[in-house]
Amino acid sequence: GIYLCKDVVNAPHNVLNSLSLADSAKKLAAESNGLIKTKILSKNECEKRGMGAFLGVARGSETEPKFIHMTYKPKNGKVNKKIGVVGKGLLFDTGGYSIKTSMMELMKVDCGGAAAVFGAARAVAALAPEGVEVHFCIAACENMISSKAYVPSDILTASNGKTIEVLNTDAEGRLTLADALVYADEELGCEKIIELSTLTGACMVSLGKGMAGVWTKDDDLAKELSESSERTGDKSWRMPMPDEYNKQLESKIADIQNIGTRYGGAITAALFLQNFVSKDKPFAHIDIAGPVWDDASGATGYGTKLVADWVKEQGKE
Repeated sequence: GIYLCKDVVNAPHNVLNSLSLADSAKKLAAESNGLIKTKILSKNECEKRGMGAFLGVARGSETEPKFIHMTYKPKNGKVNKKIGVVGKGLLFDTGGYSIKTSMMELMKVDCGGAAAVFGAARAVAALAPEGVEVHFCIAACENMISSKAYVPSDILTASNGKTIEVLNTDAEGRLTLADALVYADEELGCEKIIELSTLTGACMVSLGKGMAGVWTKDDDLAKELSESSERTGDKSWRMPMPDEYNKQLESKIADIQNIGTRYGGAITAALFLQNFVSKDKPFAHIDIAGPVWDDASGATGYGTKLVADWVKEQGKE
């Protein structure tokens, strides 16, 4: 699982795009002894579901977006818990028209969340835990610049009907995740959802490159993830979610805007995502921007062990 995670992060964009990632998901299912089934939603199928936030980001790329849904079910068919694991799947991120002015050569790592989900799916299939049904979801695309690309000031409509004013096209991951979270929550009916993403540089400023930030309003879920982190060595730290910071995301012309002010950016990113999961549902956002990459050795495989352990424990309850 860790090797697969590293391969996805390390692969350059001219080798791994949304199409080849979708093919990899099919291959993963084929090698899972029948425990994982893969479903790929085309652009047309995403349009039918009203995934305007995800498709807005994908518009600028010549490569068609793919929505990847892998399902694990235990051998004996007995399910105590139905859970969702969502990963950010930006196979390359130029920043769009809010173009990145530094470190663009590292932006193949912007699929680190998806890579962790892939690695965990492979590990879960090998471990074959009982009692848990897992839905692994990835909205896979690239954030590119072209005459078709979305631009600052666009208003996108997510699949739950929320309108989003785009103030910065480089805050794109949260837009793709919005529709992935709605899918896991509403279409699949997952009882708990965790999401992993290389979402903000602000999280790296807060916690450095050695650990991920965890944002959740559910104390039980926070405890579960902390214990999985302790057991696996995938370090994480719970971060605050003050409701008053939501004011930064207020828009005059849409339900919400996609960025806040320059301060507390990792927190406002987490608060943004709360708009796309039912309020009473346990949900955690895990920002893995720091630990996903090591400048000396490349991809670390971060998140694979954390997710696989958390999934395994869910089946015991």
